[in-house]
Amino acid sequence: MKIIIVGLGRTGTSLVKTLSGENYDITVIDSEKELVDAITDKYNVNGITGSGASTETLMAAGADSADAIIALTHTDEVNLLSCMQARSLGTRRSAARLLLPDFVHEAESLKKEYSIDYFVKPKSDVAEEICRNIGMPGFMKLEGYWEDNVQIIDMNLLDNSPLIGRTLSDIKHSTGLNILVIAVIRDDKLYIPDGNFVLKEGDNISIAAAKGNIADTLKTLGITRCDTKKIVIVGGGITGMYLIDMLKDAHKDITVLENDVKRCRELMQKYPDINVAYSGGEILDVLEEEQVSGSDCVISMTDNDETNLVISMYAWSCRIPSIITRVDKPEHVKLLHKVNIDITVSPTELSTLKMVRFIRDHEMGDQENGIGKFYNIADNKAEVMEFTASAEFKGIDIPLSDLGLKKDILITSIIRNGKLIIPSGQECIKNGDKVIVTSAKSNKIRNLREILLKG
Repeated sequence: MKIIIVGLGRTGTSLVKTLSGENYDITVIDSEKELVDAITDKYNVNGITGSGASTETLMAAGADSADAIIALTHTDEVNLLSCMQARSLGTRRSAARLLLPDFVHEAESLKKEYSIDYFVKPKSDVAEEICRNIGMPGFMKLEGYWEDNVQIIDMNLLDNSPLIGRTLSDIKHSTGLNILVIAVIRDDKLYIPDGNFVLKEGDNISIAAAKGNIADTLKTLGITRCDTKKIVIVGGGITGMYLIDMLKDAHKDITVLENDVKRCRELMQKYPDINVAYSGGEILDVLEEEQVSGSDCVISMTDNDETNLVISMYAWSCRIPSIITRVDKPEHVKLLHKVNIDITVSPTELSTLKMVRFIRDHEMGDQENGIGKFYNIADNKAEVMEFTASAEFKGIDIPLSDLGLKKDILITSIIRNGKLIIPSGQECIKNGDKVIVTSAKSNKIRNLREILLKG
C-alpha cells in the first residue's frame, strides 16, 4: 500500500514510526528540509521537501498512483487543499486533520467539497476522552469503541482488587455480567487469555462490555466513580471550550484557569455561568490562591507538558480523587503512572491511532470478509478488529469453542441485527454478523478467515 504523509510534526512523525515496521511504501512531505532529512535518515521512507498543497510536489511524491494521502500539517487549509489536489491527481483515498472549530463544525460538507474520506479532530477527540473519564479512579480508564456501543475498560489490578487470584471463567460466572477480559499485560508481555487464565496483582487488563452494562460492571469490580461536583480545568483553549460545552448541562461547578487575559474575557462572555480566573504567574501560587485543593476533579490541559505535570502532581498531593492530564511525551506519561495518575490523554496518540485505523479500515476494504473497523489496545500490543462474516466463512454456525482459532486470538463480541453479544464458547457466528476479534499485533490479521488455523 502506497501512502503519502504531509506534515512532520509530532503526529506525522509518530505515524511514520508506527507504520514503518509494516509493509507500506511511505513518502513524507514537509516544507522544512531538516525534518524530512531527519525522518528519512531514521526510517525506511522516501522524502520530498515542499508544500503538500502543490501539485508539483504531490506528483513528485507519486500522488497519481498512491493509495492514500494523510495531511497532518498545523494549517487546516493546507490539509484540505493537499487532499483535494492529491485526489484530483489520482490518489484513491484521503484523510486530514482539522484543528479549528469552524472547520470541525463543517466537517461533513468539507468531505464532499474536498473529496476527503476521513477527518481526525484532535481537540474535540481529547475533550470527549476527558469527559468520558471524569470521576474515574487513577488505576482505570474507559475507552469508547464502535460509537460507544462497546466500551473497553483498561485497569491495573491493585492489591485490593476482588479479581486477583481468580480465573476468568469464575469471574464471569460468579458476577453474571456480560463482560469479557480480552487482553492482559503482565511484566510487559501480552496475553490473550482463555477462561482458565488466573489474574495477578499488577496485571493491566482490558475488559470488553456493552455500554449499558458499564455501571453494573464497575460496581461489581469494586470501582466507584466519584461524585465530581466541583471541576477545575486548567487551560481554556479550544480543547477546553469543547470540554466546557460537553459539561455545561451537567450542573457542575466549573472553574477555568487561563493565563491569557484576552482569552479570559472571551470565556467570561461565552460562559457567564462558570468561574474564569486569570492564571498568570507561578502556577503553584495560582492553584493555592484559587483553592484548587478543595475540588473533586482537576483537568490539566495546557499546551505545555511540564506545566500539566506540575498541576497533576499538586492535585495528587492534595488527594483530589479525579485527575486527568493532557500529555504528549511518552516519558511524561510513564512518570505520572508511577504515582498512579493513570488517566492521561494525548492528542498525538489519539490522532496517530485514528489514522492507523483509517489505513487499516481501507487496506482490505475491497475484499470479502475484510476489516471494517480497527483499534489498538494493551499498549499497542494487541488489535481489536471488526469483520462482517459472509456465507463463505468456514466458521459459520460452528460453536466458538470448536472453531480452531490461531494462538492469541479471541472472539471479543458479535453484533447481530444491531444487538451486542459478549459470546460464550457455545455461541456461533452467523452469516451477516459483525464479528469483533482481539488479536496479538504479531498475528497481522487482515481477513476474518485468517483467524482460523485452517482458514
